[in-house]
Amino acid sequence: MLLIFCLFGFSIQTLAQNKNQAEITIQTSAVCEMCKDRPENEMAYTTGVKSSNLDLENKKLYIVYNPKKTNPEQLKKVISSVGYDADQMLADKKAYDALPPCCKKDAKAH
Repeated sequence: MLLIFCLFGFSIQTLAQNKNQAEITIQTSAVCEMCKDRPENEMAYTTGVKSSNLDLENKKLYIVYNPKKTNPEQLKKVISSVGYDADQMLADKKAYDALPPCCKKDAKAH
């Protein structure tokens, strides 16, 4: 009986944790290792973001976040603010212009 109660309690806790966690994949314009660091570092300081990982091969940023603290639109704005496109949201022009040449869209990946 105690085992059933423990398993039931664990299931409720797991459900509660999942309500505070969502995942999103955002297509970026990142092209090199320096590009990987910028959005990942910025996400580390973004409220509600639990983790992020940029896959340079497909240029996708995978983010785990708390939907009670942030939302996809805000996450895309963060990516744009460091100079990269985020799905259909274009990079902030001033931030993009400040990127090193290797991080520009027309640059070849290193």
